[in-house]
Amino acid sequence: MRFSALVLAALACPLALAQGSQADYDRAASFNSRFGRLAPRAWLSPVWADGGLFYLKPMPDGGSRLMKAGPGQPTEALNHDAFLAALRAQKVEPFQGDSLPLEVFEIEDGSVYFITATAQNIGQFRMSDSRLTWQPITESRRFRLPNLGRPQRSGNGGRASTIRLVNPTQIELKVFWLDGDGGEDQYGTIAPGGTWSSNTFVGHVWQLRAANGTSWGVFRSQGAVDIGVAERSAPPAPRPAPQRQAGASPDGQHQVVLQEGRIKLRRDGGEEVDLGSGEGVLMPPFWSPDSARFVLRQRTPGGDRQVTIVESSPRDQLQPKTRIFDYLKPGDPVPIDLPRLFDAAAAKEIPVQPGPFTNPFRNDNWRWSADGKTFWFRHVQRGHQAVRIMAINGQTGASTPTINEEPKTFVDYAQKHYLEHLDETGEIVWMSERSGWNHLYLIDSATGRVKRPITQGDWVVRRVVSLDREKREMILEVGGIQPGEDPYHAHFVRASLDGKPLVRLTQSDGDHTIEFSPDGKWIIARHSRMDSAPVTELRDAQTGRISAELDRGSLSALTEAGWQTPERFAAPGRDGKTMIYGVIIRPSNFDPAKRYPVIENIYAGPHAAHVPKSFSMGGGMNSLAELGFIVVQIDGMGTSERSKAFHDVAWQNIADAGFPDRIAWMRAAAETRPWMDLDRVGIYGTSAGGQNSLGAMLQHGDFYDAAVSDCGCHDNRMDKIWWNELWMGEVGPHYEAQSNVTMAPNLKGALLLMVGEVDTNVDPASTMQVVDALIRADKDFDLIVAPNVGHGVLGTPYGRRRMYDFFVEKLHGVKPRWSAAG
Repeated sequence: MRFSALVLAALACPLALAQGSQADYDRAASFNSRFGRLAPRAWLSPVWADGGLFYLKPMPDGGSRLMKAGPGQPTEALNHDAFLAALRAQKVEPFQGDSLPLEVFEIEDGSVYFITATAQNIGQFRMSDSRLTWQPITESRRFRLPNLGRPQRSGNGGRASTIRLVNPTQIELKVFWLDGDGGEDQYGTIAPGGTWSSNTFVGHVWQLRAANGTSWGVFRSQGAVDIGVAERSAPPAPRPAPQRQAGASPDGQHQVVLQEGRIKLRRDGGEEVDLGSGEGVLMPPFWSPDSARFVLRQRTPGGDRQVTIVESSPRDQLQPKTRIFDYLKPGDPVPIDLPRLFDAAAAKEIPVQPGPFTNPFRNDNWRWSADGKTFWFRHVQRGHQAVRIMAINGQTGASTPTINEEPKTFVDYAQKHYLEHLDETGEIVWMSERSGWNHLYLIDSATGRVKRPITQGDWVVRRVVSLDREKREMILEVGGIQPGEDPYHAHFVRASLDGKPLVRLTQSDGDHTIEFSPDGKWIIARHSRMDSAPVTELRDAQTGRISAELDRGSLSALTEAGWQTPERFAAPGRDGKTMIYGVIIRPSNFDPAKRYPVIENIYAGPHAAHVPKSFSMGGGMNSLAELGFIVVQIDGMGTSERSKAFHDVAWQNIADAGFPDRIAWMRAAAETRPWMDLDRVGIYGTSAGGQNSLGAMLQHGDFYDAAVSDCGCHDNRMDKIWWNELWMGEVGPHYEAQSNVTMAPNLKGALLLMVGEVDTNVDPASTMQVVDALIRADKDFDLIVAPNVGHGVLGTPYGRRRMYDFFVEKLHGVKPRWSAAG
């Protein structure tokens, strides 16, 4: 049955009339509140102190127990009855039952320090004599973050953390998160004398500001739990200027002066030698360690494309605002940095011989070798089909590629790249997919010859956690290393640069995270799956052997309340042999005797894999399922974290989006699940997922019946340059052929397009050009243009509700009855 007959058939079916009710919408809206409190609690960050590991073990009554672990089984760390009695005596509330009301703590010199539930005091409980004392947070320095004074950018997110902000003032303060690009997002307000808390990550920056814009503190998260106390203070004094002048050589005998396009070398005695002129922009010099030579980067500016968007309904004025921002797109000129080599002693330029680095997408990672004889840089060729480590001879200017990665498809330099020069041994640690799988290699830096693979096999290195140069060992996150297990599960190994056997640090069936003890002797390993609760283990960091199981969560409370455990499923893809992995989400009132429409949540971006693997409540997919749908998410070919061949399906082929694998997967699942009705299939996605969801209707309208496409990058020539050229290569006819604009006349089924008018991630014109093409092709569709919304209308309550209504009407064949007027 296809869409033309879908509505009539659904209206004729009594079961369909049961959908779209107020009760359905209530279940969707209340999913998190109904089940969130029953989910197994995440194990809190550990504290290593007094010769052991202290941690909070979640208890069934909602509280926790303070435990201590080392070799052997964990034991309780203190007299809980005495602690609870001390808390009750001082009327500390709230806490439940006979479990500790602790959320955060520190251990030092036999005392437990903790924050009260109201975050107004620091408690100190001495374990030796059960004595409890207090100190106000505004006076205590424990857990306290320094005020950075000036706004700063957030660093890359480290481990999970919690930040609590205290407002001891008499005015209301606003809370802002400062992102990695210098932007800010308001997260809340704190009343006078109040507190505010949020989950965050180590390295993220938060600011408190009054309504008049006055800053009352800037705080960078540092640990498991941090406290930021609002206080007016002068910004930190500027750092003193370095004693060595800009452009000065390491020995202080020379200085490069760049002035009005001229390159001048100023000697220690005051003599100044003109070394010539430079075109474009000259960047500060890289001096060799022996001060004999230096390299200047000469930059030719790139394109100046800008995108203009109109904020039609600003909140602070009546008239619209115009925003203009720089935004290079595929095919645009990029800035080009090329090296110029100079001999300082002879005061002359040494011409760099032309090499395979003059057509770059970027040249970066500039550095001298420790002996000052070679200058290195990384060259990413335009089109992303070659990445090279270039070596410039410091005496002759000869250029040669020491490492040359040049596959027939793309080199994923953005996600699958690792480069570390070991100057002390003349080696390079390098990441490559040359074997067909992503691995690490030890390379002779003088010859480029591979000395040995550091890792090898039909599995992948996903991330380098650390490199110990003295021990010549690496800690790696890997995938696919466990035979018979989901290849997307993260595991951790220790690898040797000297060819010693690989040491497996995790081996349980699940998706892992790890954390090392400060002395490096122990690992805290946490693993879970979408269908199994988190388990936390203490493992020996040298052998990977389990020393103790610290905590094991349970899903029983969830399932007893009606929560449907997500179902992991794998089936062969388009080639009939490569396994494709995904997850199936069912509504909490699931009845296997009924038939449910299927909705796919799609995001086929080649930069990663996207199906969740560790335990979670399911979020938006579960809420959507409550409206009477089966919701699925799948990683088809063309996504990452598998073999090179699996990934290469995306090469100049973004429009493929793994659809042949996704459709084969759903058909295989439905063969043994009669409650999956593949005569009624919907699909939705945001950004690249928005491109994919519309692509489903344009290329596979015989399978998909309805799509919600949110802020899609519908034509890869309209989106940001790096992401699209990385997979699609240099602009050619394949860009136009795969554009949703070009394919718009092929639309079948029902379509809802969404776009935020102030989207600075994907040019909103990308969606409007699809709209234009659909109108010219006389196609019916729905469109929501959301004022004051950026990248992702589905991230707003209105956007989600409109998606719910759309699928209820198009797949159940009924009008949503979520209100008396509906």
